[in-house]
Amino acid sequence: MFRLIVDAEINLVFPEDALAPILFDLIDSNREYLGEWFPWIPDTRSVADMSRFIKSSISGFADGKQFVCGIEYQGNIVGVVSYYKIDRELKKANMGYWLAESAQGKGVMTRCCKYLLRYAFDRLDMEKVEIIAASVNQRSRKLCERLGMTLEGVITNAEKLPQGIVDHAVYGLHKPVPEDSG
Repeated sequence: MFRLIVDAEINLVFPEDALAPILFDLIDSNREYLGEWFPWIPDTRSVADMSRFIKSSISGFADGKQFVCGIEYQGNIVGVVSYYKIDRELKKANMGYWLAESAQGKGVMTRCCKYLLRYAFDRLDMEKVEIIAASVNQRSRKLCERLGMTLEGVITNAEKLPQGIVDHAVYGLHKPVPEDSG
């Protein structure tokens, strides 16, 4: 399995079909928690659904349009972090993520996102990274702020979630300008 080392506790693992049952079990055991924020949770009903997601992620990677990774924390898969949309023409990538409830509050997602921000700017040659979060999702919004992202605006009536129609807060971070060495 291909891994990117984030730090001593965290690896990002490239999706492969062997991850399908692990990710499905993780989603299934966190269904209520994740379902609050992700409209695709009710449609994820089987390992086959995860296998299709993994195949789509691999295809998206091959096309240069996505970069999806499982999050391995202390040897266990605990979530997913990705660039679910990479626009090479605009030099912009959209980041998304989810994490099991038991892995919350340990800095896991902050460390993963910081790693992927560097990856986007240094390896993918992106100029901007965006994160779009439900405006009422305070955990996700605080993560964006910890990452140094700027709130660029709010899109009203953007998505239907179990709690109703929510707005989206759009955060962005531009590639740092190199300091003048002269």
